[in-house]
Amino acid sequence: MVKFSLVFCFLFISASFIDFTVATKKSVGYYEIKKGDISVTVTNYGATILSVKVPDNKGNIADIALGFRSIGQYTNDTTYFGALVGRVANRISGARFDINGKTYKVFPNEGNNTLHGGHRGFGDVFWTVKNHQKDGHNPHITLTYDSFDGEQGFSGDLSVSVTYKLMKYNKLAVIMEAKPLNKATPVNLAQHTYWNLGDITAATSCKAKSKYLDLKLRQ
Repeated sequence: MVKFSLVFCFLFISASFIDFTVATKKSVGYYEIKKGDISVTVTNYGATILSVKVPDNKGNIADIALGFRSIGQYTNDTTYFGALVGRVANRISGARFDINGKTYKVFPNEGNNTLHGGHRGFGDVFWTVKNHQKDGHNPHITLTYDSFDGEQGFSGDLSVSVTYKLMKYNKLAVIMEAKPLNKATPVNLAQHTYWNLGDITAATSCKAKSKYLDLKLRQ
């Protein structure tokens, strides 16, 4: 029986400017990493995990990451399927926080609260692919995002990166790092994939109805 486990390595650091108009003109890319019978597909939109395909105890391959049929659904969803969530995952009550004696008002997108970074959090921006090795000894992809001072109301410039890496013994590592550049700021990143760990029949049925099936992968 093949065992599959997830290793999540988080580096949260609490306490470069990016042109928002340029970021919105970037194109959606799809990237695969593969090791043995395990493969992961990621997009630079939201540093989102689109699929994680693994074998069951009979060797049948199923996609265990839930998602949508088209990339357009990712840009309009409220479930954050597979996204890298930030600047602050979870809720900020009253859409404001105090730091170093100053009150910052952030974008309220859940009633009076700020959820998962605001109206346009890290799961709704284009990330830059810094490194990508599809297969071999060290299959991985590293994506980065430079969040600017005042984005969604947050304080200071923040440099963020996430690496998805396949390791031996069927492990997927998710390594997130955040570095404030000029001001103290709250940071609480999260990888927001939903998992379907049912049997191969249930997983295949679910994916056929809900998953983006016609990806054109970049090598």
